[in-house]
Amino acid sequence: MARAARQDGVTLIELMIVVLILGIIIGVGVPSYRGYMMRSQRTDATSALLRIATAQEKFYLQNNTYAGNALLDDDPPAGLGIDGTEHGWYTLSIVDADAEGWTAQAVATGSGPQAGDHDCQTFTLNDRGVRSAENAGSGSTTDTCWR
Repeated sequence: MARAARQDGVTLIELMIVVLILGIIIGVGVPSYRGYMMRSQRTDATSALLRIATAQEKFYLQNNTYAGNALLDDDPPAGLGIDGTEHGWYTLSIVDADAEGWTAQAVATGSGPQAGDHDCQTFTLNDRGVRSAENAGSGSTTDTCWR
């Protein structure tokens, strides 16, 4: 008596179940990963502002005043020697500086990966060490952004 031939392989239903499971995993994973990347890339702004703070104190010791925006990328001792953030995801500026103090700002560039980070668009640091951050709607998000 002949045995019926057994077919090996994957049925269409089994394949569709695998595709469905992969779709769910990707649908949850990609947005979570994107959010994680945006949060981690905020250090590009915060570290640059902390470098400005250090450079401002060195500049003050040599010149008895703080450097303005025009001196941001000039080499020391005539300037701060900071030509931008490490990855270029933020634009740096000194919005206020005189002999009494300074305020520096980092704003997400419109074409970089941080342009989509609507929670933390602008970071600010001043000579007293006061940190602040604003979202795209100019609302305060300091506690969230300066972690």
